[in-house]
Amino acid sequence: MVETRFLPSLSSVPSTTWDGLHDGRNPFVSHAFLHGLEAHGCLREEWGWTPHHLTLWEGGMLVAAAPGYLKHNSHGEFVFDHAWAHAYARHGLDYFPKWLGAVPYSPVTGPRLLARNLQAQRWLVDAVRAETLANGWSSAHVNFHAEGEDAAFPPDWLPRTDVQYHWRNPGHWHDFDTFLADFDHKHRKNIRQERAKVQRAGVGFRVLHGDEASDADLQAMFGFYLRTFNDYGNSPALTLDFLRHLAREMPRQLVMFLADHEGRTIAGALCLRGGDTLYGRYWGAEVALPGLHFETCYYQGIDYCLREGLRVFEPGAQGEHKIARGFLPAFVRSRHWIAHPEFAQALGAWCAEETLAVRRYAQTLMAHSPFKQIT
Repeated sequence: MVETRFLPSLSSVPSTTWDGLHDGRNPFVSHAFLHGLEAHGCLREEWGWTPHHLTLWEGGMLVAAAPGYLKHNSHGEFVFDHAWAHAYARHGLDYFPKWLGAVPYSPVTGPRLLARNLQAQRWLVDAVRAETLANGWSSAHVNFHAEGEDAAFPPDWLPRTDVQYHWRNPGHWHDFDTFLADFDHKHRKNIRQERAKVQRAGVGFRVLHGDEASDADLQAMFGFYLRTFNDYGNSPALTLDFLRHLAREMPRQLVMFLADHEGRTIAGALCLRGGDTLYGRYWGAEVALPGLHFETCYYQGIDYCLREGLRVFEPGAQGEHKIARGFLPAFVRSRHWIAHPEFAQALGAWCAEETLAVRRYAQTLMAHSPFKQIT
């Protein structure tokens, strides 16, 4: 018999037990990453994140799970449903709390239904719906799920589609020169000029994995992260202790690109490495130099992927400027179950229209590909 348990923390589940549910290729669903957020002050109640992880047990063994949270606002989701919340409020209804299956602050596609087969994935989806109904919540959501999980969701889970910009090696790029060889002349020239500006300024780069970074390096990267959030007036969620935790517990999956200039570190980008993918997460700089952002966030990461044989580089959400640098549109997914029947019907039509618009938008973007032919 399968028993359902919702957990307020991953501290009660051994890391080997949790990580036995997935193939280890996506670092964001690992026990080290998810529990690290809980243990090191990144999930603050005032930001609306309350862990409520779904687990399924059979004969005392964990057989399936879905990282999940009760959400009291839309902070840190990157699937924006503010309009939905406002619609509920206009009708005198509460949109929050809702249940969210996701990785906090991480708009990265990956497994969300950690199970060994389709039947177990469907058990998870059914358990989420039952929990939502039992508690009178407005809705349940699963953000940035893998394409292979589509079959686990019944038709009443509304699909949404969005666009990100990903770099994908078609197999014949072996170094940066072979990568640029596929560009048209204009875009190839622009990239070479951007890189040359950084070199002429005397900026050098260090590529460090977690076990290669000193505490001073981690503090510098954290300082750049804080600066970026402060510049945009946002509240930083991650902590220095969490960054130290990643370096300690995920030593080869944490990758940092640090820019040095005239004896000091002036900029950095923080990434995580998966099975065949580099995931760009955060960047910051204390000085503004021409080309520094593109070199630190994009070109150093592409160089790394080419050296390490990684197939994909996902540099983060948003940013049409990425297209000119070799990152082409890619669709990302989410699913939404709405308890209120009339809202479910209205939002279903809204999602269908949105998906058509997003797909048209992606087609328009592809017309601006920098490649001589789409690779």
